[in-house]
Amino acid sequence: QAPAASKQGSGQSLQVMLARAQGPQGTSALSVCPVPEPAQVHPQAHVPCRFCGECLQPCLQVPSPLCPLCRLPFDPKKVDKAAHVEKQLSSYKAPCRGCHKKVTLAKMRVHISSCLKVQEQMANCPKFVPVVPTSQPIPSNIPNRSTFACPYCGARNLDQQELVKHCVESHRSDPHRVVCPICSAMPWGDPSYKSANFLQHLLHRHKFSYDTFVDYSIDEEAAFQAALALSLSEN
Repeated sequence: QAPAASKQGSGQSLQVMLARAQGPQGTSALSVCPVPEPAQVHPQAHVPCRFCGECLQPCLQVPSPLCPLCRLPFDPKKVDKAAHVEKQLSSYKAPCRGCHKKVTLAKMRVHISSCLKVQEQMANCPKFVPVVPTSQPIPSNIPNRSTFACPYCGARNLDQQELVKHCVESHRSDPHRVVCPICSAMPWGDPSYKSANFLQHLLHRHKFSYDTFVDYSIDEEAAFQAALALSLSEN
């Protein structure tokens, strides 16, 4: 997600949102809300710097954070919600690109993830075809390890971060034991194992994407040997 920053006031922020929300012929090109958690730094400034709250999080993890826009230091404890932007997100409606139902931008992410028309469109997307002829076989029957369905309500097409956020916000108090869709999609996953505390499992085990660190084409022993060889070469 790119930070939705504005130094021209709330009018410019709304223009950015409208441009992202509206696609050709009045359909919505928006797959997720462009500013799911609007936040602003330098709240006391004449024109605060505004960002997507999620995009701002990495900047808050360093000892002396700098504003990604103006590069001035700021106090993480004084980051405020951009209430006026949040109000605009809750008041402006855009049509869903699938069912064309008008939904507020604040709820567009959740709507898109459960819209049957959008799911049909994604299922009917053209299959991969090489730009030029190739002798290499086209991959087939590769498990989907990029998007997942919520094990509680069945909301689909959630990436790993979206799944964590969705479950924390919508199912925090759900007592049911469920199968982790991320683990079950992995080569080592057990599709029948139900987590006793799924939310804690998500927050502790899935803070990063396995795609960044795991080579699915090799087994555990080969991965261990490769990691050992890399460690020795670096030292």
